[in-house]
Amino acid sequence: MVQDMRLIELKGVCKNFGETQVLHDVDLYIRKCEFITLLGPSGCGKTTLLRIIGGFEMPTSGEVLFEGKDMTGIPPYRRRINTVFQKYALFNHLNVFDNIAFGLNLKTPEQMGVKTKKRWRAMKGAPPTRCPAASSSASPSPARW
Repeated sequence: MVQDMRLIELKGVCKNFGETQVLHDVDLYIRKCEFITLLGPSGCGKTTLLRIIGGFEMPTSGEVLFEGKDMTGIPPYRRRINTVFQKYALFNHLNVFDNIAFGLNLKTPEQMGVKTKKRWRAMKGAPPTRCPAASSSASPSPARW
């Protein structure tokens, strides 16, 4: 079933900074069309986990899989994933849509997939819209790009 397809999977991910273990044996998967949130106190490893998924940090041990393919040693620019950083990395002269779209503007049409190109052309210049999940019933479904 398409909904059960694991897009991102972490298997036994550990991360140490010197003698300090930040992540210990993390197993996590994110399926197609799933929306997740990482919650926890400051210093618990949320950002480290996201940096490992994005390729900005290497795990001390464990695997990072995208659609079943091991991405553990693949650099960030070779991964089909984007990161929107907190606070200071956002451009305060751009709205939310333009901040998120900034990475797509840097890609050439050859670097974008066919679906992304079509969606990007359809969205470019269109006024920002509310997320379908934000305006739907009490049990929102994940927004699909």
